[in-house]
Amino acid sequence: MASVGTHKQPAAARKAEQKSAIRAELSTYNQSPRKVRLVTDLVKGKRVADAIVALTFLPKRAGLPIKKLIESAAASAKSQGKDMESLRVADIRVDSAGMLVRAMPRAMGRSAPIRRRRSRVIVRLSSTDSAPAA
Repeated sequence: MASVGTHKQPAAARKAEQKSAIRAELSTYNQSPRKVRLVTDLVKGKRVADAIVALTFLPKRAGLPIKKLIESAAASAKSQGKDMESLRVADIRVDSAGMLVRAMPRAMGRSAPIRRRRSRVIVRLSSTDSAPAA
């Protein structure tokens, strides 16, 4: 049976958008995705310059790596010849990148797991002039 997609765009348009997308990825960051999402939700949809300023003064541990990731994506866009003033954070996604599991000794010879969660962050930038008018 053929699968029916739930995408809002036709496949050709989606593939063309993915090819032209400016993206950067932080593959393994040693902080839980729940804590990193607090930071990424702050900058989602903002212009790149505003997002960098907001992350500079944010007193969260994930602020600096996310700021560096957005700056990396912006530098990639600049090398492609995009206008830096028109860039905005179109999408920023935080997923689990697995976890490091260790054992902590407990009473009566038992052990309990220690889960060190890791995050994977993917940021996608887009130009505001190419955004569809709503």
